[in-house]
Amino acid sequence: MHSGRRPFKFNCESMRLKLISCEIFYREICYAVSRSINQVDVEFFPKGLHDIGAEKMRGRLQDALQNVDGAYYDAVLLGYALCNNGVAGLQSNGIPLIIPRAHDCITLFLGSKERYLEIFNQNSGVYYETSGWLERGEELSRDLQPISIQNQLGLNMTYQELVEKYGEDNARYLYEQLGDLTRHYTKCTYIEMGVEPDGRFEQSARKKAGERGWEFEKISGDMGLIQRLVDGPWNGEEFLVVPPGHRAAASYDASILTVEKIQS
Repeated sequence: MHSGRRPFKFNCESMRLKLISCEIFYREICYAVSRSINQVDVEFFPKGLHDIGAEKMRGRLQDALQNVDGAYYDAVLLGYALCNNGVAGLQSNGIPLIIPRAHDCITLFLGSKERYLEIFNQNSGVYYETSGWLERGEELSRDLQPISIQNQLGLNMTYQELVEKYGEDNARYLYEQLGDLTRHYTKCTYIEMGVEPDGRFEQSARKKAGERGWEFEKISGDMGLIQRLVDGPWNGEEFLVVPPGHRAAASYDASILTVEKIQS
């Protein structure tokens, strides 16, 4: 038991932080934490939270935030982007909540929302890969699979299963329109983060590109944003700091996220 709340000390040499993160960043987060002066306790969630819809994703993350001991930690960090509004509405348990200003996880791999926008504007039809996506992103965890959007829409069903459920004509239409969500991609871009043990992940991405007839390229990622997330202090250009009594909200502008006061 803790007798009282610890004072905020963002400018001190070391902080005690809780980090709740998607496992897509597993290798990068572990590397960054090992280099940080702060004590960072990490809780990873399966990649499939992205696939169960914003409301269910928000609910699971909020439950985790409510379980963070606000008397023990100085702040709680999210290893998530806006993720289709999955983090909009989140609030912490009496301590600041820190969220990167990013639309999706690719921003964190590239180091900034500005670099993400530059690369996005110069490329279309790109399927991104990292060690985390190749290692952990292929299948949903068993408990999330039944409630995933893919399962609800039948996107994980075989053609014969679609026929049995919807009939021949409807099955053919669904399979052609929804059966392959990667059909519009023309390039596979592997983001090398510098934490890979060898070349196995790059080779796996090259193989996938070859099998699908995609162009392949490799670009260098940037650990900077992830490192600054676990190091602090957090500048307002890169991170949203949600104070107690407030919650995160989508801003629908270049800042991506904003805060709104919780009405009592």
